[in-house]
Amino acid sequence: IREPSLPPDAREEIVIVGGGPAGLSAALYAARARLAPLVVEGARPGGLLQETGEVENFPGYPRGVEGPQLVADLREQAARFGARFVGSDASGFVLAKSPGDFHEVLSEGARIRARTIVLAMGARPRPLGVPGEEALRGRGVAYCAVCDAPLFAGRDVLVVGGGDSAMEEALGLARHARRVVLVHRRPTFRASPILVERVRGEPRIEIFAPFEVVEFVAGGDGRLVRARLRRADDGESHDLAVDGAFIAIGHVPESALVRGQIDLRPDGTIPCREGTRETSVAGVFACGDLVDSRYRQAVTAAGSGCEAALDAIRHLDRLGSPVG
Repeated sequence: IREPSLPPDAREEIVIVGGGPAGLSAALYAARARLAPLVVEGARPGGLLQETGEVENFPGYPRGVEGPQLVADLREQAARFGARFVGSDASGFVLAKSPGDFHEVLSEGARIRARTIVLAMGARPRPLGVPGEEALRGRGVAYCAVCDAPLFAGRDVLVVGGGDSAMEEALGLARHARRVVLVHRRPTFRASPILVERVRGEPRIEIFAPFEVVEFVAGGDGRLVRARLRRADDGESHDLAVDGAFIAIGHVPESALVRGQIDLRPDGTIPCREGTRETSVAGVFACGDLVDSRYRQAVTAAGSGCEAALDAIRHLDRLGSPVG
C-alpha cells in the first residue's frame, strides 16, 4: 500500500526509514504485530539490492533471484500484512531527548511524529577519491555495473576493488564489454574463493594486481579515455585506455542525518545497546548496513531488520496506550 501523500502532522506507532532488506524485514514483523508501519522507502527503494544482479545466497531461492525481484517480493510480503509505503526521502530527524516522547521524521515538508523509529538507510558506494573521478562521474566513471553495463557493450572497462562486489561487477561487465581489467592494490583478494575462481576463469577479464588507480583522464569530449595506474610495490606507472571505470571499494553508511543526535562509530556505523538493536536514543533502533560493516549481506541485513522490529515492538509494549 503506497500512501499518496504525507499529512503534515502524521502520528505513527513505528516509522521505518529505508526500503532495503533490513527495512522491509522490519516492516514485515511490525506489520504482523498489527502496527501498520509506515515505511519511508525513498525515491529509489530497495537499497543496494536494486543495483544487484543475480543473488545466489538468499535462503529460499534455490535457483537464485535478481536483486530487484527480491526487493519486490519482500515488499509485497510486508504490504500483505498492512505495511504502508511512501516514496519520499527522509530529509532529517528530530529525536526526542526524553523516553516516551515522540520522535520526528522530516520528509518533503511533512513532520511525521513516531513513537519508535527503525533506521535502515543502508550505505552508498565509497568513492575512490582520485583526481578526475568526480568530474567524470556519469561520463565514464560509475558505481553500478548492473545499472550501466549495457552502455559499455563492446568497449574496454576497468573495475577497481578486491571484494565480492568488485568480482560481481567484473563478471557482470564481462557479459557486455570487450575487455574488463580488474585493478586491485594488493596481490591477493578478500573476495570469496568461488568468485575469484570465476573471475580468473573468465577470458575477457584481466587482473592488474598489485596496482592502484591514481587518476582518471578525460578526452576532448569530456568523457573518460584513460586511467593512470601505479604499481603498488615498485611505483611503476601504467596508462590504460578505457571507456568506463566502475568503482567497487566498499560503502559509506548513510548515517549523516542522525549525526550529532545519536552515537556513531568512527566509520559512521551506529552502535547498538548490548543484546538489542536500540541505539543510544531510547525508541530509536538501527539495522542493516547502518550497523554492520563486517558481514554486509542481504540475509544478515534482513535478520537485523527483524531484530530491530522485535525490539521496537517490545519498547511500544512497555510504553502502552497506542497512538489514537
